[in-house]
Amino acid sequence: MGGRSFDYSLDYESLDLRAHPELYRVGRGEQGVLLVQPYKSELLPLWRFATPEAADRSSRALLAAFRRYLADGDFVGADMARKYLQMGYTRARRYAAHRGGRIYEGPVPEEARGRSGAHGRPRRPRAPEDRVKAESARIFYRAWQEAAADPAYRRARKAHRDRYG
Repeated sequence: MGGRSFDYSLDYESLDLRAHPELYRVGRGEQGVLLVQPYKSELLPLWRFATPEAADRSSRALLAAFRRYLADGDFVGADMARKYLQMGYTRARRYAAHRGGRIYEGPVPEEARGRSGAHGRPRRPRAPEDRVKAESARIFYRAWQEAAADPAYRRARKAHRDRYG
């Protein structure tokens, strides 16, 4: 895969993208957030959104990691931390609107396991908004937007894309 698409063909279980940043592609949205090492091991333990208190601690810890990665010149780490902030927002919003976080009815078809999307299943109706999860989403949204707008991050992202695609 070339260009800006996230490359799912790489062996992420054995690949250290800190050592090989040239292989990293930003992709879209949260692509790679649960694959890219060593960042998954560093960031996933910080990621919590069940309550606003947990979301506040988590978003602060992830923003601190984001800033450390930027200060160290580690764009891949900074981008992954930004993706965890984004994922905090999207997952908290999902749980705010759908009890249990399930958007679609029925089980995922065997051939679609591991992929996102409806895969022909009907969408579940929205539940009354869970105010706790909605507040967690607001906390993560602010942190995500702060990271995404950071001038040093934006320069590093452009430099990475200009250099590696």
